[in-house]
Amino acid sequence: MKANLIKMRTQNNGEFVEVKLLMQHPMETGRRKNEAGSLVDAHFIQLVTVTLNGNLVLEGQWGIGVAKDPYLSFALKNVNAGDLIEVTWHDNMGKSAQHRARVD
Repeated sequence: MKANLIKMRTQNNGEFVEVKLLMQHPMETGRRKNEAGSLVDAHFIQLVTVTLNGNLVLEGQWGIGVAKDPYLSFALKNVNAGDLIEVTWHDNMGKSAQHRARVD
């Protein structure tokens, strides 16, 4: 798994922590043609999971309708400084990426 494929920022707003993710991925639909006129194989993120201190807090099943280099933002309650947020994605070609960050 490559950590550099996901960038994460967290911002503690007192009552909740806002998490912003940028995931590098081509997100090909399988409908686009390359320069030779052949269809480019579908290549997309299928599953995104987020854990807080090892406990699942978000799970998303994605498909071809998500744009290249997806951006995801969400808020978590009951988060303390030092808590560990871990994000993982898996795509339809068996590749995956993971990123971990501690909340400030």
